Amino acid sequence: MANTTVRGAVAIHGQNPQYLVESVIRNRIYESHYWKEHCFALTAETLIDKAIELKAIGGVYGNQKPTEFLCLLLKLLQIQPEKEILLEYLQADEFKYLRALAAMYIRMTFRPVEVYEILEPLLKDYRKLRYRGMGGYSIIHMDEFIDQLLVEERVCDLILPRITKRDVLEDLGEIGPRKSRLLDAMEGKSEHGSDRSRSRSRSTDRRTTSRSPSRERSQSSSRSPSRGRSLNRGSRSPSSPGSRYVSRSRSRSRSDSGSVYRSRSRSISPDRVDGSVGGSPARFRSRSRSISPDRMDTAT
Repeated sequence: MANTTVRGAVAIHGQNPQYLVESVIRNRIYESHYWKEHCFALTAETLIDKAIELKAIGGVYGNQKPTEFLCLLLKLLQIQPEKEILLEYLQADEFKYLRALAAMYIRMTFRPVEVYEILEPLLKDYRKLRYRGMGGYSIIHMDEFIDQLLVEERVCDLILPRITKRDVLEDLGEIGPRKSRLLDAMEGKSEHGSDRSRSRSRSTDRRTTSRSPSRERSQSSSRSPSRGRSLNRGSRSPSSPGSRYVSRSRSRSRSDSGSVYRSRSRSISPDRVDGSVGGSPARFRSRSRSISPDRMDTAT
């Protein structure tokens, strides 16, 4: 008959594989139009085409009608394909609903150790899935669906077989510690950050070494003209020929007559000196060189 399990099927959890689906939902599946029309005489190969055509996953909807996902799941339990075929279902990355169907079947029929080892890598799949339930359609992700299969007791309105917790299996030594992708990402970031800090320290060292001679050159070049100017200014003296010297300080030179001369601008010619009134001490303002009276007397 169309609803009987295939001959030679192995009992799962001590019972007929189809009995893993509750009797109420199983009878509704047998009575559904999709089961009678599309699931008749399906094999492990022809079931792939039907799984590719799926538009959503879920349990029952509306007036307790089973979804197409549940119908194909019950068909898998009925024909009981080999393990290699189910693994090939999981490897089909382009068909996400086929992968979700195979993951649901593996969770219901495989041993706990195999369930963790096979389904945990699927937590890296973040593709969206459409879920159909009593409240209508909703969007979930593949990793959420896999996490529900590993953690929760009821998924898609089906009671899942009990599974041993992972920490218990780790204590018994039947399975290794779980490899967390988040922890690997954090370790990768820390290593990347340490590499960045090292590269930054090296770059700063290189910059300091490359900038030090240029700074010395710039400082020497900036200091040298100022020093040269100061030296040139200091080397100027009123005794140099042809140079114009303006003396703002009082220059006093005493002659025989005891007169005091102060030169601030140009020097006064000797004839003006002779024209001073009554031999009284005269003050001369020199704008260039300052000439003492004794030299003026010898010149006349």
